[in-house]
Amino acid sequence: MFAPSFFRWGYKQVLKPIFFRMDPEVIHDRMLGAGSALGRFGITRWLTSVFFAYQHPMLEQEVLGIRFSNPVGLAGGFDKNGKLADIIPSVGFGFEEIGSITAEPCAGNPKKRLWRLAKLKGLVVNYGLPNKGAEVIAKRLEGKVFRCPIGVNMAKTNSQVCAVDGAGIEDHLKSIRLFKDIGDYDTINVSCPNSFGGQSFQNPEAMDRLLGALDSVQTGKPRFVKVSADLPISEVDAMVTVAEHHNVQGFIISNLTKQYERSGIAQELAKQGITTGGISGKPTQELADNLIAAFYARCGDRFVLIGCGGVFSAEDAYAKIKRGASLVQLITGMIYEGPQLIGEINRGLVKLLKRDGYRNISEAVGVDYRS
Repeated sequence: MFAPSFFRWGYKQVLKPIFFRMDPEVIHDRMLGAGSALGRFGITRWLTSVFFAYQHPMLEQEVLGIRFSNPVGLAGGFDKNGKLADIIPSVGFGFEEIGSITAEPCAGNPKKRLWRLAKLKGLVVNYGLPNKGAEVIAKRLEGKVFRCPIGVNMAKTNSQVCAVDGAGIEDHLKSIRLFKDIGDYDTINVSCPNSFGGQSFQNPEAMDRLLGALDSVQTGKPRFVKVSADLPISEVDAMVTVAEHHNVQGFIISNLTKQYERSGIAQELAKQGITTGGISGKPTQELADNLIAAFYARCGDRFVLIGCGGVFSAEDAYAKIKRGASLVQLITGMIYEGPQLIGEINRGLVKLLKRDGYRNISEAVGVDYRS
């Protein structure tokens, strides 16, 4: 336990105070560069793995035909252009979701577009889906052998043209065709709150049209739908009903929240003069956990759930798993706690599983709601 403790101390006491004095997008871009560089060489991947990764047979599981070494993944939104795939397993992640990728290249929203809410352990994100575009990213990743399962998160291009229903569907079709043979699963992101036209495809009727069009593209990969943290519980049934009629195998729960009126959020936004963007991290935790429970109660094991939002510890991850998530994802927790967090979560999950008498992580999925 010396190495994790040392790196936690080093990050929290030395690096984080420096990083948090700098613009968060600048730090994000530098971390991407560092991670990409570390992933290029076998020796740096090995050293990173020695310091950070933790594996245990109790954490291994097969989900939708995909083998996961552990249930903790990097959520979509961090590695927008798919540059970290080589280093992700060495940091300890069991999988990664790249993107969101859009059919056309996108510069995203004007800066400044990323803020910290330190007291709330959250981020305000108004990126607007900046990425190099599906053609460029697919060409670079084509034929690449990944060292862990990779999800491809796809959203409609952030433009006025794609805000129109038909054009938005064609935009999604272009992306999914280009990534037909890349990655292990696809995520249809209908819940980005920061693009032109908003979450137009999260409406059940519009989502039905979108998924119906995507059904025509046979990729052989599982397909997930990523939903908003602000999805009303009353609309879960309608969303599941739509998915049951299409080529969808799961849901990612959840994306960002824009419920600024929730306790403490408005005050923190006002202090920094922030008027737009979606919020990640701890402010999404309760929303995501409640939605996971609602989805699992509605569909049980018929759909695979991936929990995302406010994962800062093994206990946070375990709570989502017991509510019905087979896998979990994080970004903000790593930013606040440090890269050793992934190994800490996996170690902690093993302890929690042993405490509760489970032999494998899959046995704990949905136990809070099983009869």
